[in-house]
Amino acid sequence: MGTRQNTTATRGTLKRVAAGLCRYSTSGVYFAHVRIGGKLFRESLETTDRKIADRKLRDFRRKRAKVDPRAGKITLAALADRYGATLGHLAESTVTAKEGILARLKSDWPEGDEHSVGTIKPSDCDTWLARQAKRVGRSHYNAYVQLLKDIMEFAVRDRVLAENPAAHLKYLKRETPIRHTPSGAQFNAIVDHIRNQRFSDTAEPSADFVEFIGLAGLGQAEASSLTWADVDFERGTITTFRHKTRQGFTIPIYPQVRPLLERLRGEVPPPADQRLFRVKDAKKAIAGACRRLGLLPYTHRSFRRLFITTALERGVDVKVVSQWQGHRDGGKLILDTYSHVNPTHSQRMAQLMNDCAPENVVTMRTSEAA
Repeated sequence: MGTRQNTTATRGTLKRVAAGLCRYSTSGVYFAHVRIGGKLFRESLETTDRKIADRKLRDFRRKRAKVDPRAGKITLAALADRYGATLGHLAESTVTAKEGILARLKSDWPEGDEHSVGTIKPSDCDTWLARQAKRVGRSHYNAYVQLLKDIMEFAVRDRVLAENPAAHLKYLKRETPIRHTPSGAQFNAIVDHIRNQRFSDTAEPSADFVEFIGLAGLGQAEASSLTWADVDFERGTITTFRHKTRQGFTIPIYPQVRPLLERLRGEVPPPADQRLFRVKDAKKAIAGACRRLGLLPYTHRSFRRLFITTALERGVDVKVVSQWQGHRDGGKLILDTYSHVNPTHSQRMAQLMNDCAPENVVTMRTSEAA
C-alpha cells in the first residue's frame, strides 16, 4: 500500500486554476482543458509561466475552433481520396504523377493509412519523407514535399486540421541536369539515318516527325497533336497548344520548316482535321539512330534545345524565343536554362553599341561630346 501511495504522490494531479486551464501539481506545467463543439481537448501548454500559459491557451482555443469536430476523425486514406478527386483540371501526366505519390502516402505512412488526420504531427511528415528520400532523387523528393504540403493545406481549408503539419518542410536543391544537345550536323545525320531504314514501315514518317521538331522547336506533345487546320500557309503561322501549361500559342512558319510542310501537304490539301504526322513519337527510331551512329542518347527534347540554342546563337532576342516556346515569363526560363549561350549572345549585342551605327540610328553621346 505504501508503495502505491508514493507512486500516486510522485505522479501528481491536474488542478483547475482557471476556465480551461489546469496545472500539474508536481511539475507546475500548465495544460489546456477545454470543450469545443461538444468535444473535450486536453493538451500540455509546455510552460510553467502563468502569463505564457494564458497566451498559449488563447491560441489553443483559436486553433481548435477552426477544426470541424465532425471532420476531425477522417483517415489519411479518406483524405487522400478526397484530395485526388480535385485533380481533374490538371494535365493527364501531372495527375498520374500525383496519384502515384498519393498511393505511396497511403502505403508508406508511419501509422498506416487509417491514421486519423487530426492527430498527424510534423514528425510524422518527416518520417514519411525520410523513407521516400531513400528511393527517389531530389527532383522527385521535392514533388513529394509539394504534395504533402498541398494535401495538408487542403485539410486545413476543410477544417480537418487547425494547422498544416507539413508547413515546415524544405525543398532540396536540385542537381544541375546534364542536357545533351546535338550539333546541326549530328541532327541532320540522325534524320537521314532514320529515313534510310529499309525494313521499317515508319521510317519516313518518323524522320519527318523528328525533322519537324528540330526545325520548328516544338515538343513531342505539341507536334504530335497538330492538324492541318493549325497550319496557315497564307499568314505563315502554326497554332499549337502547350500541354504542360494548357495554353495555346502561335509560331511563325520558319523558312527552314516551310519546304517540309509543303512536301507533307502535297498537291492536294489533306482534310483540315487530319494530323500532320502518322506517328506520335519517335523514341525508338531516335535511340536506334544514335546507337548506330555512335552518338549520345539524344531525345525529342534534345532537338528542341538545338532549335533554342541555334536561335540564341544567331542573335534572336530571348523574349522572342520565349514566345516561340509558348512561355509566359518573358524569357526568364530561357535565360536560366541556356545561360551557357548568353555570353556569346551578349558579346554580339555589345557590338551594336559602337559609334559606326546606321544613319537612322541615334548614336549615344560620349562624356566629352556632352
